[in-house]
Amino acid sequence: MKRIKVAIVGASGYTGMELLRCLLVHPQVELVAVTSRQEAGKPLATVFPRFAGIPGSGLAFSEPDPDGIAATGAEAAFLALPHGVAAEIARALLERGLRVIDLSADFRLRDPAVYQEFYGHEHPAPDLLGEAVYGLPEVRADAIRGARLVASPGCYPTSILLPLLPLLREKLVDPATIVANSMSGVSGAGRKADLTLLFCECNESLRAYGVPKHRHLSEIEQELGIAAGEKVTISFIPHLVPVNSGIATTTTATLSPGILPEAVGEALSAAYRDCPFVRLLGRGGCADTKNVTRTNFIDIGWQHDPRTNRVLLMSAEDNLGKGAGGQAVQSFNLMFGIPHTAGLQNP
Repeated sequence: MKRIKVAIVGASGYTGMELLRCLLVHPQVELVAVTSRQEAGKPLATVFPRFAGIPGSGLAFSEPDPDGIAATGAEAAFLALPHGVAAEIARALLERGLRVIDLSADFRLRDPAVYQEFYGHEHPAPDLLGEAVYGLPEVRADAIRGARLVASPGCYPTSILLPLLPLLREKLVDPATIVANSMSGVSGAGRKADLTLLFCECNESLRAYGVPKHRHLSEIEQELGIAAGEKVTISFIPHLVPVNSGIATTTTATLSPGILPEAVGEALSAAYRDCPFVRLLGRGGCADTKNVTRTNFIDIGWQHDPRTNRVLLMSAEDNLGKGAGGQAVQSFNLMFGIPHTAGLQNP
């Protein structure tokens, strides 16, 4: 069996750790480079003792040098880097013939002006936006297969888009009435020192943040607008909850005139019946993060409130799995003609 040589750039954070968890045991991957300026020179098993004893865990972290990465023979690279940093190395690796799966926000938006509005600086590589594919495997599988550059979606957007997109495509709900409330574990903020993320600040507490204009709102509205065929503006309220990982999202919208509630379940079933990582819980099913953490699954349930004529969409995923590293590996599998589930069947 041919093994594809792969690099992870920025492998020392939480998302990098999730990529390592998937790729070290992936049957068709040979991990040939992992980079981290902070951890350069240290073996993987020293930085992440949980991987000790797994083949490949003796690989040492290196500096994120594009020439050095290319010299390993890597055919693909995952970028687990901050926005604004990823674009420069993405360009360098593309020029050296690698295919790139970027987990930052640098290539998710089609309009550089929207990027500047939400991220506070000019886009570092606007000429690459036209070829970047927004990497929702359940929605853009064919485009991902042929892509050189995949922009892996954000964690919140995945939890909102997958339940909503089939309904908007079928005109089942009024786009102007969409409200999304999400709750995320602390790992969603990244592996960094921050007073607001200390245990004593988060434990036994729950708070909204990033309102009214969280950065992920930009890609959420972009993708909803594509599905609806019109500009879509929604209310999105993220919350921090005292768990390590997991996202629970409840999205509501008013049913369009003449639409029966049963059409919601039918649209979800038609969209995802052949998607191995989307588990539909049906009408009345309330998704629970304990069932999806440390997996690449997203669970989706729904209900209809006859008093308000609003559809209630409930989803749960792991923000590091389906919301980040797992989903990126799913796109990698598509790009290299590997089964969707390779490296990801780890309940």
